[in-house]
Amino acid sequence: MQKPLLFLLAVLFVLTGCQPQSNFTQEEIAAWEEQVSNIEIIRDDFGIPHIYGETDADAVFGMVYAQAEDDFNRVERNYIWAIGRLAEVEGEEELYSDLRARLFMSKEEAIEYYENAPAWLQKLCDAWAAGLNYYLHTNPEVEPSLLTRFEPWMPMYFSEGSIGGDIERVSTRRIQAFYEEQESLALNEFGNGLTVTDPYEEPKGSNGIAISGDLTESGNAMLLINPHTSFYFRGEVHMVSEEGLNAYGAVTWGQFFIYQGFNEKTGWMHTSTYTDVIDEFKQVIEERDGQLMYKYGEEWRPVETMEVTLKYRNGETLEEKTFPIYRTHQGPITHMIDDQWVATSLMWEPVKALEQSYIRTKKSNHDEFRDMMNIRTNSSNNTVFADAEGNIAYYHGNFIPIRDTQFDYTQPVDGSNPATDWQGLHPVDEAITVFNPGNGWIQNANSTPFTSAAEYSPKREDYPNYMSHAGENFRGVHAIDLLENANGLTLDGLIELGYDPGLPAFEKMIPGLVEAYDNAENQDPALEEAIEVMRNWDFRTSEESVAMSLAHFYGMNYLYNGERPDKLNFMERMDYYGGGSPEEERLTIFKQTIEQLEEDFGSWNTPWGEINRFQRLDGSIEANFDDAKPSLPVGLASGRWGALASYGSRTYDTKKLYGTSGNSFVAVVEFGDSLKAKSILAGGQSGDPESPHFFDQAQRYVDVNFKEVPYYKSDVDARAQEQYQPGKRGS
Repeated sequence: MQKPLLFLLAVLFVLTGCQPQSNFTQEEIAAWEEQVSNIEIIRDDFGIPHIYGETDADAVFGMVYAQAEDDFNRVERNYIWAIGRLAEVEGEEELYSDLRARLFMSKEEAIEYYENAPAWLQKLCDAWAAGLNYYLHTNPEVEPSLLTRFEPWMPMYFSEGSIGGDIERVSTRRIQAFYEEQESLALNEFGNGLTVTDPYEEPKGSNGIAISGDLTESGNAMLLINPHTSFYFRGEVHMVSEEGLNAYGAVTWGQFFIYQGFNEKTGWMHTSTYTDVIDEFKQVIEERDGQLMYKYGEEWRPVETMEVTLKYRNGETLEEKTFPIYRTHQGPITHMIDDQWVATSLMWEPVKALEQSYIRTKKSNHDEFRDMMNIRTNSSNNTVFADAEGNIAYYHGNFIPIRDTQFDYTQPVDGSNPATDWQGLHPVDEAITVFNPGNGWIQNANSTPFTSAAEYSPKREDYPNYMSHAGENFRGVHAIDLLENANGLTLDGLIELGYDPGLPAFEKMIPGLVEAYDNAENQDPALEEAIEVMRNWDFRTSEESVAMSLAHFYGMNYLYNGERPDKLNFMERMDYYGGGSPEEERLTIFKQTIEQLEEDFGSWNTPWGEINRFQRLDGSIEANFDDAKPSLPVGLASGRWGALASYGSRTYDTKKLYGTSGNSFVAVVEFGDSLKAKSILAGGQSGDPESPHFFDQAQRYVDVNFKEVPYYKSDVDARAQEQYQPGKRGS
């Protein structure tokens, strides 16, 4: 009886043309296939997808379909994380990441946000889900980790350009301590309960530089788009529709808008902001008549209470844990301080954030762009801007709550006092901004806005302290030094400026080492030759530089092992190690550095490019590295040392250092009567090791050999390698 049954199932499968147990109805599939007829994907000689659609929704469908072709694993993983289901794939250790997501928004709330969104945004969300679902339908060999169907409410969880954004600063350790044991953990070194960046991690962030026509050869404004992210974090894409969309740039996997990029008239670059946008409110909680209540002024309000059941993988099985969730009007309860519950407030306006992220890409001039900024939901970013009318601008932050300055919001405040509540948002006119400064340039490298435009920079005393806590950094110092002498720039000149090999962090530290050797009563002959290399170094990195190898490991060893006074920032620490630290300590750490290089590489006299490498072995999200397999030498250096072109590398159970973050997608853009642009992508567009575009930009990346961007249709056609509709590639 078994064989006839199997035969009938096989016949049914052939007749219907569907996967067994398909998630999709025939009506859905028919609607998708009708929409596909309006969409064209053209892939150029680097595999970059140029999407053409009749409507914006068509462009979104095609763009997300192309993303799934290039790296479905990253698309899916970003949404598994965002909607709070990561533990179902990666195990119990991710349970509190999932709980954090659910604390801020439930599935039911996400659906409600979607249903109440403007009709045009609903159409884009529908197209997003349709594009991914059609990809799964037309590629039945793809095996999702979890999400076999995408829903149009899912983008509500992922509405800014940075995966995670503000929510990642909410500590999962503290969530676990509170919701598991009702325990309070010690506050961090800044006196609050948010996460703190590991000081030894490669610095994250970005560089944005806008140049007015006064300083360019053509007389047109130019923009450097230079985000520093993990490699392969974003793909490169071009979206065009007959409804006025023509945007090019980088898109975080799974999103339906260009995050860093440009259209023919405007360009935008985001850098991480240090505007205070997250606050903690200590609650006074009592149980009254069986109901949890919290004090607010003279009244008692009910604590919003619900339950969530989360699944997590344990070996081959799924297990469940149920948690309560508590919220006040100031946000979800995320942790305890001593015996008080604490609510965390951050920007959570999913619909408005998606609106702002999308409509940004269609603005035609600075006036329109500034009007868009008044939506005020771009909470984790600064924005550097340039346009075809010659304007350049800088916005430090965007979502900025108005606060009573009698309270210190860098630390938790008393939520029971109504005076601590946010009092709305600062309008853009009150935020830290720069517009067409007389010096002709604007820069931000995650540094203070108060040096962003030389003497035309905003003044610190004109703004509340919470608008910027950012100090200067070596990348900012480096950018200012270069820009003060900039003139007659071309696109290639802007690339050269953005990749200048100088490393200002070592300009005091290394002379201090040489001075310590010269002052030593008993000079160690084992150090003499290496000291001479450092004495003659120009503080510039290159593949051939032995001094760069010595300086990098000396700097890292000093950061890990050097003594220092308390409360020095990074720049102060580096200066202290060069001029204030004990000279004997400098020599001891340098000797340890020599010994380390000799043990790991056979000689301290090893060029930087032999140590610092670029390798991509597979498409896994957590990269793997192997010293025995081919890799490319890289002359770039870490942003911590002031390298504008940041290359964050370290060991991975290896001797050599392998880059995994820093310059990823980089573009330079010149506006004018027609647009000109060049770009580079770390590695390649595709996450598939079998694709010719998996690592085809790697040598160009290492050589700083940018590719021309084909923006206009005639240029795209001239560079076209593939042309197809979704679902019909290769047919």
